[in-house]
Order: sequence, then structure tokens, then C-alpha cells
Amino acid sequence: MWVLSTPVIAWLGKDFFVNAFRQAKHRQANMDTLVALGSGVAFLFSVFNTLNPSFWISRGLEVHVYFEAAAVIITFILLGKWLEERAKAGTSSALKQLIGLQPKQVTRLNTDGQRVTVGVESIVVGDLIAVKPGEKIAVDGLVQEGSSYVDESMLSGEPLAVSKDTGSKVFAGTINQQGSFVFRAEKVGADTMLSQIVRMVQDAQGSKAPVQKLVDKIAGVFVPVVIGIALLAFIFWILLGGENGFSQGLIAFATVLVIACPCALGLATPTALMVGIGKAASKGILVKDAVSLELARQLDIIVLDKTGTITQGKPVVVHELWIGEQKHKPALIAIENNSEHPLAKAIVDFYGNLSAEKIESFASVTGRGASGIVKGIRYYAGNQEYMKETGIAIPANAHETASKWSSEGCSLVWFSNSDRLIALIAIADKLRKTSVNAVRELQQSGLEVHMLTGDNFTTASAVAGQSGIDFVMADVMPADKAKYIEELQSTGKKVAMVGDGINDSAALAKADVSIAMSSGSDIAMDVANMTIIGSDPAKIPLALKISRQTVRTIRQNLFWAFIYNLIGIPVAAGILYPLNGFLLNPMIAGAAMGLSSVSVVTNSLLLKMRD
Repeated sequence: MWVLSTPVIAWLGKDFFVNAFRQAKHRQANMDTLVALGSGVAFLFSVFNTLNPSFWISRGLEVHVYFEAAAVIITFILLGKWLEERAKAGTSSALKQLIGLQPKQVTRLNTDGQRVTVGVESIVVGDLIAVKPGEKIAVDGLVQEGSSYVDESMLSGEPLAVSKDTGSKVFAGTINQQGSFVFRAEKVGADTMLSQIVRMVQDAQGSKAPVQKLVDKIAGVFVPVVIGIALLAFIFWILLGGENGFSQGLIAFATVLVIACPCALGLATPTALMVGIGKAASKGILVKDAVSLELARQLDIIVLDKTGTITQGKPVVVHELWIGEQKHKPALIAIENNSEHPLAKAIVDFYGNLSAEKIESFASVTGRGASGIVKGIRYYAGNQEYMKETGIAIPANAHETASKWSSEGCSLVWFSNSDRLIALIAIADKLRKTSVNAVRELQQSGLEVHMLTGDNFTTASAVAGQSGIDFVMADVMPADKAKYIEELQSTGKKVAMVGDGINDSAALAKADVSIAMSSGSDIAMDVANMTIIGSDPAKIPLALKISRQTVRTIRQNLFWAFIYNLIGIPVAAGILYPLNGFLLNPMIAGAAMGLSSVSVVTNSLLLKMRD
């Protein structure tokens, strides 16, 4: 047993003794001190008994060894740490993915107009870069020629691509859609918007101090008390124990430290954590670490991203007003099929059961709309300004309807022929079915609910009104989101952030508790402490409820971990001996230690059955 337990103590358990020694140098004690004392005393006491059994036999006392107790202490604590680390694995991949958003190579225009492919690291401010359809933009810059729509959802979180023409700004990591353009590099390397997001995530992850574990706080008080009781027992036995006082005192000293051994203490947090994580996973909620579980019950404010969290993150047709005959629908589909505008797909999907007509003379006007000839008639589809430019009169009822739908946060597409307005179509990012109830549940649990979005204030206010949210912040960039979280935290509040996009990653990293929707980016999920599978907002209050239940279980486990100590330590010290001559057998002390571990594991498993 000595041979088998030595590698466990000297190799696997080495860090406990090193950390305990460092704590002792600063006159402090923590969990490692307790582990080192319990296992160290059990091991050394057993070595002494193995080499000098006659010391006890000559005094009429039975010889005991605790090699197995010393090894079990180290094994259980390491098992607990492994379970906890397993739950936290994988958070660093977010930064790798963010950095991977920037393309490795770009097409640069030389002074003679020749196009050459070069590495992105060779780009300097002032270089002209050509961007083809579907390519990622490598650095921040200003469009010089051409036009297109660019997917900037990584910055704004909004699903609609943004129109770009001469003079428009473009950003690294965003994705060009169908058009082509040339832009001049203005910010490269560490100065780009993408690099700033990477830095913010790094800073937030590095600066967020881990919550001081409750077991360490308890151990800081418990360790000195246990050592004090063990020493007092030793001294009292020497002074009052008669002929075998020293021997009995030594046994009492070792027994007190062995029974105080923190097997159950080491399992209290990780077993509850793993059961809580399993319960959450069965409900479609992936929980990554214990810190978020501990903080979730202390939250004051929860900040929700709009697009993809409260809303579905996909524009769809929500209203239609037909002034003319609906036989013109195939002509509308023909125009939208050829259009690059991000709203076009929503219309084509909505009327997908109708076949498009053949179109001639198709023309697109960036930022306005598109037109084309179908069966000899020219049709127009676009915004209200486009209708005015083509001289189309807009009826009063269409004006009133447009105002109403705009106030609801809808984007409008007007459809006409050369003579008159035919239809008005409203497109919006609809609320998720459970958003309203989820917000209400969060508010009823005492949380203040805020909404953040890169969308305009009109749309944001409309969504907030529909979902019952009072606090709204619109037109925000990624840095603004992280700053908003920081401002709320500066008032002493504990803040949770729920988001789904790359643009939310810095805010997620900055928040005390972060929750990502699985329908969003992998980066957001990597940064977040929790991920909602299926992206159902109703699971947000459920996640917080399970977190509170798990923390409650951890606290109950700590009670079971210590109740045996509170009873067993005085008995091990010999407090009953003057009354009835009872001395605690060291083997029973070891059994009590095991029983406390069983109680902790059983209580953790009961967490599964709690509502």
C-alpha cells in the first residue's frame, strides 16, 4: 500500500503541497491547504506506523495505516477538478475564429492598373483593392468605384446587406455579395474594426476575474480551526492522558486531520455542476462553466440583442396591400429574382408558389430599386423615392398604410407599372413566438430587461414595444455594446448579455453571464458561458432557473461535506472520553469521510428531479 500510494501523493498530488506551501508563506489557507494536510498527515502517519509498529504495540495500542485514505483524498479532489475543467474546455477557439474572418490573400491594383494577388499582411494604407462577388473584405477602406451590397451582420447583427457605392465605408471581415467594387485601404492590421473586436474579446476574457469559490472562503477559516483543534487535542492528551497520553494524543491529532479531509468538499461543486449541466443540456441549454452558474443567481440586469435573439434574424413579408390586380405578381417576382437587393429574396420566398415571367431590359438603381419589361409593360420595384423619381402617384390610403407599417419597424417595397402604383409590401424581422413570454418571465423574476441593436431606433422601438422591453439602445456598433455592458456594471449591477452574432462577442465576453443563441455565429457560442440550442428565448429564464438550482445544490453539498466534520472532529479529538470512555476508531473516521462523499453525490443527483 505504501508503494502504490506514493506516486499518487508525490506525483499526482504534488501541486496541492506546492500551493499549500505558497499559501502558508503568505499566512493564508485554502482548499489546497486542507488537501495537503489531510493526505500528508495520513501518509506520513502511515509511513511511521509501517516502520515502527512496536511504538504502538508496546503501549498496548492497535496499529493503523491510512495509505488508502491519503490516495483517495488526492484522487477524489483531482476527479472533481477534472470534471470542472471538462465543463470549461474550448473557450479559447473564439479568438482563432475571429482572426480567421480576415482573408489571407487579396487582389491589389498596382499603379499601372494590373491586378495581382498578394498576402493581406503586405497591404498598406492607400492601396487599391478589388473585391469580387462572394469575397471577404480584407481591411477597412473607402469604395472608389463600383457598387454592391455587403453583408455587415458581423458588425451590426442585422440580416439585411448594406448598399455600397462610391464613398461608402467597408470593413474587414464583412462579406461582399453579388456586385464588384474597388476600395482604397484606410485602416490595416491592428487598426481595423475586426482587430478591435478581437482585442476587446481578449481584454474582456482576460480581465474578468474568476469568482472566489465558496469552498476556498470556507477553507480559509476551516483549516486554521481544524489545525487548532488537532493541536489542542494533542496537548490535552499529553497533559491529561496519563501514561499513554502522548500516544493517544498523536492518534487524536492524526484522526482529527484525516476526518477533516475534504473528499466531499472537493466533490461538492463539480458533482452538482455536472448534474446541473446535464439537466440543462436535456432542456437544450449548454452550460460551460461554474462561474456563470454562481453569478446567474445574483443578476440584476439582462441585456438582449434584438436580431436573432428576440427576432428570428430573417426578413420575411409580413403585410401586403394590393391596389391593382394581383395578376401582376409574376412580374414582381421576375424583377426581384434579378435584383441584388437583400429584401428581394424575402419577396421571392413569400410568393414562391408563383412562376416568374420572362423579363427584358432589367435595370438596377443602387439604393433605389430595379425595373424591367414583362410582356411589353415596364414595372418598377423599390423604395418611395424611386416611385417619386419615376413619376408614380401614391394614393392616400397607401400613404397611411406605409406610415403605420413603418412605425412598426417594417421595410417597405413599392411596386408599380409605368402608370400607377400596384402594391405595397412590408418586410420585417418577426418576433420569435416565445419572445414576449420570455421577457415577461425575466421581468417577473426581478430582472431589468434591456435591448441592444445595431438597427435604427424606429425599428428597435417597435420591437421593444411588441416584446414589452422598456430600455432600448439602437444604432450601436460592437464597441458600443461592450461599453454599454461596462457602464451598467460600473453602477454595481451584475449584468447578463444574450446575443447571437460576431458583433455581440465583445459584449458577451464583458458580461458577468453570457448566453448565445445557437442559430448565430460559432464565435458568439465560443465566447458565451451558455448556449441556447434551438434559439428559443423561453429557454433564457429556464437557464437562469437551473443555474440558481445548481448553486443551491452546491451550497447544500457544502453543508453535507461539513456536517460530519462538525460532529466527527470533536469526537475524534476525544471529547467523549471523559464522559463515557469512548474514543473514535480511526477506521470509523475514514468511513465517515466516505459517507459524507456519498451524501454529496446523492444530493447532486437529486438535482435532476427538481422542477
